Amino acid sequence: MALSANDIRKGMVIVHEGAPVRVMEFHHHTPGNLRAMVQARLRNLITGNSFEFRFRSNDTLDRVVLDQQKMEYLYSDGSHHHFMNNENYEQVQLTEDELGDAAQWLMPNLTIEVEFYNGTPIGVTLPATMDLTITRTDPPLKGATASNSNKPATLENGVTVSVPPFILEGEKIRVNPTEAKYLERVK
Repeated sequence: MALSANDIRKGMVIVHEGAPVRVMEFHHHTPGNLRAMVQARLRNLITGNSFEFRFRSNDTLDRVVLDQQKMEYLYSDGSHHHFMNNENYEQVQLTEDELGDAAQWLMPNLTIEVEFYNGTPIGVTLPATMDLTITRTDPPLKGATASNSNKPATLENGVTVSVPPFILEGEKIRVNPTEAKYLERVK
């Protein structure tokens, strides 16, 4: 599927120099009287290497559509994270490098989309939101309001996010794992 360099977005997978790469970040630049360009930070999904590349705005790119399968996260053995397809019980494993920042969000029994490129697992798609319990945070200060500055809170999976000052230890909150961002309390 062909697209213009101006149409790339964060998280998209494209073909660059014959290999699938994920767009980690991108910025459109139009410097003075020069031609417009797109500066992108890319990660090769085969090797795991990250690099910067500058596309001309009129460059045509091929978008890769990855096969995705719902799988359950089982465990980590220290070097690999293991997933199982609940329909056919097939198991696959991914390394920390292949998972990137997504690895810190994995918890046993979490159902997640595992991405495959030509039959080989290359990464995961995190859910849009996750509901997690806060295991450690500072107590609220008297008079603290939502407009005060946020405080750090450690979640049950060990990830630390910034939360409003009125959130208490033991409360369940909804977070966006892709951005490691607090969204709301969960009742």
